[in-house]
Amino acid sequence: MPGNLPPESASFVGRENELGLIHDLLRERRLVTLTGVGGVGKSRLALRAVTDARQARPDGVWWVELSPLRDPSLLTTTVAHAVGLADHSARPLDEELCAWMADKELLLVLDTCEHLVADCRHLVGELLQSAPGLTVLITSREPLGSPGETLVEVRPLPCEGPDSDALVLFRARALSATARAAAAFEDPERSAVAVEVCRRLDGIPLALELAGARLRLWTLEQMAERLGTRLDVLSGAPAALPPRHQTMRTTIGWSHELCEPVERLLWARLSVFTGDFDVAAARAVCAGGPLPASRVERVLAGLVAKSVVRCTDERGAGTRYRMLDTIREYGHDWLEELGEVRITADRHAHWYAALCQAADRGWLGPAQVDWYRRTTAEHPQLRTALEHLLGSDPTAALEMAGALWFFWFACGHVHEGRNFLERALRAAPHTGAAYTQALWALGLTTLLQGDLAASRELGLECTREAARLADPERELRAAYLHAVAVLMPGDPVRALELAGPRARAGHGGRTSAPGWLLCRLATGYALCDLQRYEEAAEEARALREACAELGERWLRAYADYILAVSALGLGHHGEAARHVRAMLSGKRLLGDRFGIALGLDLLAAAVAALGDGELAARLLGTGHAWWRTVGRPQMGSPSLTALRDQGERQAREAIGDAAFEAAFLGGAAASTG
Repeated sequence: MPGNLPPESASFVGRENELGLIHDLLRERRLVTLTGVGGVGKSRLALRAVTDARQARPDGVWWVELSPLRDPSLLTTTVAHAVGLADHSARPLDEELCAWMADKELLLVLDTCEHLVADCRHLVGELLQSAPGLTVLITSREPLGSPGETLVEVRPLPCEGPDSDALVLFRARALSATARAAAAFEDPERSAVAVEVCRRLDGIPLALELAGARLRLWTLEQMAERLGTRLDVLSGAPAALPPRHQTMRTTIGWSHELCEPVERLLWARLSVFTGDFDVAAARAVCAGGPLPASRVERVLAGLVAKSVVRCTDERGAGTRYRMLDTIREYGHDWLEELGEVRITADRHAHWYAALCQAADRGWLGPAQVDWYRRTTAEHPQLRTALEHLLGSDPTAALEMAGALWFFWFACGHVHEGRNFLERALRAAPHTGAAYTQALWALGLTTLLQGDLAASRELGLECTREAARLADPERELRAAYLHAVAVLMPGDPVRALELAGPRARAGHGGRTSAPGWLLCRLATGYALCDLQRYEEAAEEARALREACAELGERWLRAYADYILAVSALGLGHHGEAARHVRAMLSGKRLLGDRFGIALGLDLLAAAVAALGDGELAARLLGTGHAWWRTVGRPQMGSPSLTALRDQGERQAREAIGDAAFEAAFLGGAAASTG
């Protein structure tokens, strides 16, 4: 089943009645919202509910985590990316998302919406109106207030009696902290003390987890005594808060008091992270004063042991850490008390800005796939850093947004990239290499959106700025942008003048740098459009060889594409199919949806020419599904459209219209998740 559900981070206890109710509601109602206090287990309950096979949908179950999102303008982008829509059009993204979902039957989970209630209400309303097969499950501390919304209040776990769900959870967390705790739960008298602890904590799961972790150091009786005193003292403190919220807040405060001073300091500083992070980032951002960098990892391990920080090992991302929102909010209050909000946010932003510069330098190299995975994993932190820099250091924001050109252009974040780049260009000085780089990166996003007039203007402006800097690499990048902007609507002759061998030689520059390699790519495309296939193949082979020496995959896959188009044009259909399969392998590795769609059209043309009309039809159907996730079929290019139409024509001739339509529909049902 397609989807993107996160793994369950811990064992699940109880909730049978709630799960049964949610299962029924998700089959009968289109908008269900789980509400409740922070720490009560809304997200965990939602995840358990939608992982049940009964909630399967033909077009998948999709999870969108909103807790790291701070800018409401990025809500639609976040949802679109989560469901696999890497839209490249210039139309408003909410319109594209509504159109994409219109004929789908899927379940969408928006997790942690309380800080974006109005924006979620608006987007969900539009989506439900446009997509009759859509069901939405929300988790939030407060309702959306939408028409037709069904509310389910998630209450704390029952905590009365010797077999209560609260006691089961408390015991499980205590035993995971220390095996010595088993004796406390086996003795009936001491077990009664545990029941009292659960009752004192109102059965709130997060509070039970924090308390269970403390049994590494205390006996059950010590905990009951200290917890009782703490809750009695503070029971009337935040009188404006509901009682359960008071209990949760007080339990977190109690856990905070029991931390070592350096643990409290790290807890506060970690609150600047939105989403998850790695230990290198924690060390760089949070060290200072009584917490030297050499101690950060050890102190972080202490917070993990106390259940203040959660730790996961993710495939391709390594060990990652995160704090639940309720705990992070408490830490941020302390960061404000310490007067360190600005300096910690500055450190965070500049650490991730430096990471982007390193990613830019490493993109065209053997670590390209690793950088793709890392920037994807760090996406929430990159957003937070850019937002901060736009307000505090626009020049640094400009440098960071420009350095992320590959992330915007090659990894499917075109709308978001254009938004950040335009904002940074408005805020920062219009001089220097950072300005030229950001202009170029903006030009790449407009190119993919089909805003070719803007791309040509930006290409010309980049050319002028690069000449002013006397920088051959910037000139070559500008030449690529301008060349593709004239090539896509159908002017390969002008594209060749701008990016061909003579133009490249005139600029100079390193032949292994991005500008030169991208111009080779544009040259190959232009020569194919001019049907000069032998010359196109020569350019592509040289490009592929250069990429192989660099250990680079993204451009190398496009070199394979040009080799395939050339082979097809020369009548070498089997060779064309081999090249395009190599291209698709590289594109899947990097999640390049545009490249996958492009390759499927070409593979269909090759196998149709080989006489396999049924496979060609299926490939065209699958290609159609991938183009829909990009938003602009064949990017509006006459040559790409002609290639696709050629494959369809030959496939229909081979198997007939009825068989073609059946195979096409079968291919179109393929997952693009």
